[in-house]
Amino acid sequence: MKKITMMALTLLAVASTGAQTIYDATNIAQKDLNGTARFVGMGGAMGALGGDISTIATNPAGIGIYRSNDAMLTFGYSITGTESNYVGSKFEANKNRWNFDNAGFVLATKIGNHTPLRYVNLGFNYHRSKSFYKNMTMQGMMGSIDNLYLSQIRSMAQQATDAQDYVYHSYGKPLDWNSKDIYRNNDAGWLGALGYQGALLFENREEGYPDFYDPYIPSEADAYFLSRERGGIDQYNFNVSFNVNDRFYFGVTIGAYDVNYRKYSLYDENFNYTWDDGQNYQEGYSLESFNRIHGSGYDFKFGAILRPIEDSPLRIGLAVHTPTYYKLTYTTGALLNSDMYLPDATGDEVLTKTTVDTYAALDGRDMERDFKLQTPWVFNASLGYTIGKEVALGAEYEYEDYSSMKFKYPYGDEMAWETGEADLCMKGVHTLRLGAEFKPISSFSLRAGYNYSSAAYKDDAVKALPSNSINTDTDFANNQAMNTFTLGIGYRFSSFYADLAYKYDTYKSNFYPFYNDIDGLVTPPATKVTNTRSKVMLTLGMRF
Repeated sequence: MKKITMMALTLLAVASTGAQTIYDATNIAQKDLNGTARFVGMGGAMGALGGDISTIATNPAGIGIYRSNDAMLTFGYSITGTESNYVGSKFEANKNRWNFDNAGFVLATKIGNHTPLRYVNLGFNYHRSKSFYKNMTMQGMMGSIDNLYLSQIRSMAQQATDAQDYVYHSYGKPLDWNSKDIYRNNDAGWLGALGYQGALLFENREEGYPDFYDPYIPSEADAYFLSRERGGIDQYNFNVSFNVNDRFYFGVTIGAYDVNYRKYSLYDENFNYTWDDGQNYQEGYSLESFNRIHGSGYDFKFGAILRPIEDSPLRIGLAVHTPTYYKLTYTTGALLNSDMYLPDATGDEVLTKTTVDTYAALDGRDMERDFKLQTPWVFNASLGYTIGKEVALGAEYEYEDYSSMKFKYPYGDEMAWETGEADLCMKGVHTLRLGAEFKPISSFSLRAGYNYSSAAYKDDAVKALPSNSINTDTDFANNQAMNTFTLGIGYRFSSFYADLAYKYDTYKSNFYPFYNDIDGLVTPPATKVTNTRSKVMLTLGMRF
């Protein structure tokens, strides 16, 4: 059923060049647990407790708890690791980095002790809501299904055939795959063009019908993949919040986002086989993809905290976040190098080196495509409870439905393929946060927290590209549920304070270097990946 629906979406996608994928969008939409060391040390479960600048991005009413001014800075050091296992071939890749994670202030204005409105507070906070720094490597034999070799070249052949079929039926003429202008043609996909110009495809012409393109795969592919992701999302939050009778708090946050995501990937396939003369030969190709997504966005967050029983320390928090409305630019380029045995003028097959560079074909520039992204709504409910001045307990639940993500062209029309893929492949994410703080003495705190987030991808999610897509990085990973464990300590002086936190994220994912949807073929066996991130954070602040 899913394949039938995807075929229908293909017909909707050919009107404009495809570029963005649900995997890029989800990567941008999801956020890290980040902020002050106290907030992270308690697992971010402070939506109902409030009193920390980082709640500005989860429950804006938390700023209304403040009764004094506050200013702080947070620094961090992170170690991101991936361990991949493809049919017994294991690789590890790590990335270490210093971070400037958070800076903000709160201005608390007291209105009166006996008026219903007790405080009006203003807050500003900068923090890195997402870090993209990650390396990934895998290698192994791709194998075969029903005596057909699995290869990325099949994806190239399928895209070229689909594009040619559409153009033939729409305009009655074939595509000119040999022209460098093919990369400017809104009806042609880049994978198909690279495969044809790189001598990886050959025509299978039937009389009275457009060309079909078959992949040249002489033997089982020995594949190697490498990717490097960099950049992040900077979030700037502006808040106003109110304290009514020290029992009801509500606030509004306006968020502004700055996105800078970069990805380099290399995918290489080598073929070893024996000719009739008994000699062993090797040929193959490598495809490098250079991608960047940058732009800006904004959202609104509304929150409230209620103490339902006047003499009870129980607090209930509720918050809702509008979608983040992004205006983004996708920039891409690709370089394919192939060493294939091709017939020369005499008919003998000789090793021929071919280079296809989209940067040169586009006269010294990369391709750019503007688009708009609307992330899911976020719904948040939280509980907070204190025992004297020694213990604080927090619990928080959050829900966002990633199947509701929407893509639009710059002029406002919906991008049917991408929006349809989100509905097909994504689902709602449930997040649980728990946190506790204990003060053995008034100036010293011990903290611990835990987060669980369910998977955003359905089990059968794939990175399917329309026939005119300019995407050339065919890899994708279906991330599973994430677990986060946190610990923290804090010390308060008369006005100054210092907090230290440690965070450990871990989740598994099924990685695929490409997706085949031809002759019943799907993907190679999943590469089992374990992703981890350790981070130490230090916050220095002053209340006055």
